[in-house]
Amino acid sequence: MSATKIIHSIPSDPLTGAISVPVYQTSTFIQEAPGVNKGFDYARSNNPTRKVLEDVVAQLEGGDAGFAFGTGLAAIDAVLKLLSTGEEIIAVDDIYGGAYRLFTHVYEKLGIDIKYVDTTNAENVANAVSTKTKFIWIESPTNPTLKVSDIEAISKIAKSVGALLVVDNTFASPIAQQPISLGADIIVHSGTKYIGGHSDLVAGLVVTKTEELSEKIKFIQNASGGILGPWDCFLTIRGIETLDIRFRRQCENAQKVAEFLLKSEAVSEVYFPGLPTHKNHDIAKRQQNGLFGGIVSFSLKKDTVEAANAFVTGTECFKLAESLGGVKSLVCHPPQMTHASVPRARRLEAGIKDSLIRLSCGIENAEDLIQDLEQAFKKTEVSPATVAV
Repeated sequence: MSATKIIHSIPSDPLTGAISVPVYQTSTFIQEAPGVNKGFDYARSNNPTRKVLEDVVAQLEGGDAGFAFGTGLAAIDAVLKLLSTGEEIIAVDDIYGGAYRLFTHVYEKLGIDIKYVDTTNAENVANAVSTKTKFIWIESPTNPTLKVSDIEAISKIAKSVGALLVVDNTFASPIAQQPISLGADIIVHSGTKYIGGHSDLVAGLVVTKTEELSEKIKFIQNASGGILGPWDCFLTIRGIETLDIRFRRQCENAQKVAEFLLKSEAVSEVYFPGLPTHKNHDIAKRQQNGLFGGIVSFSLKKDTVEAANAFVTGTECFKLAESLGGVKSLVCHPPQMTHASVPRARRLEAGIKDSLIRLSCGIENAEDLIQDLEQAFKKTEVSPATVAV
């Protein structure tokens, strides 16, 4: 979707002509008679501000309907509620730590089986599916090692066993990638990240491909009640207005940062789909419309938690914090932060080394971000002069 279409997919208020979407801060709506209303009866079930957001997100992703939840994990949880005891998920091995925690400590206890595989090779998925498989769950790119999976190829495998393909599209955003057009059935987003874009809200979004799935998610949303409030809906809509221009600048910055890190003697590996050295660069180039995202991860040659700690506390432009996708650049150490709930052995198996550092590039000048990384390498004694190769 072009920037023009995004901007004009957000309607002005038909009642007043207000160019910004009004915040309907109300818990209930007056009815003409029992069950007779203007499309809204109670704010958990629906809200005019939320409806605008949900409709816009559905348009962004080319889906049948969109749904807004209080957090990204609430959105994931709503999708998981489609499953029944004894069914199975095939999930990407390098999965977001919060999703892993939810899968392992909540849904496995309810009798849902989880198999983790490296989905960057579609054959691994084909070998793992069974008659029990109901979801194939991927992130592309993944958090935090930026693995890229062939969505179209995996969608064919899902269809061959009657499973649904769920794609977490948070890192690519709808600007770069539209998974439904590639065969996905359900898309989830942490709206907290690129879609909101200003580090001032938490939100989760689900987009469904078919009317049947839309009806099921709508029922779960209303029955479970984990909705996004009207003010945060308004903020998310406001974020969408600048999504295209923000994301493109972040992609440009990340490309320059990744190329700088690739030349650094302090760095052992750089994880970024925009580098020709990335294992799935060609797939990313094709299915992400040449936009590789604003996240760059890297591992230090001095592969210790202590070295990583020294670096992430030594940056200045890059602020040490959870989350990503905002206009201000952030740095984090996934093994101790976003993926601390994942056992170390599983982290290592998925490629998350002890020294792995994740950068979320904002919209600052790329030269300033690179200069910040240079001074952090020197200040924290993980510069080329002090690292044993």
